Amino acid sequence: MAENTFPGAAAAPEGMLYKGVLCRPIVENCKGCDRVRGFEDQEYCSSYPAPAGKWSMGRCNFATHMKKESKSQTKVNPLKASKRASKGK
Repeated sequence: MAENTFPGAAAAPEGMLYKGVLCRPIVENCKGCDRVRGFEDQEYCSSYPAPAGKWSMGRCNFATHMKKESKSQTKVNPLKASKRASKGK
């Protein structure tokens, strides 16, 4: 990565120091996300300083490359749907 997208950032042994916050490199699950930015041949998340922590409990809520999973299938009552349609809602 030749482009530095974090102006004023400094390299640190554990990652990158940006505005007083230590940012760690992205994890494998982050690949393909629109929030990934480059700094000195490493990739970092522009929204969260520790990406591994976001993925530890499941899906990262900042992930732009994954669709949200619907847990429940909502059934529509046809009678209520026709009433809503007639009211213009």
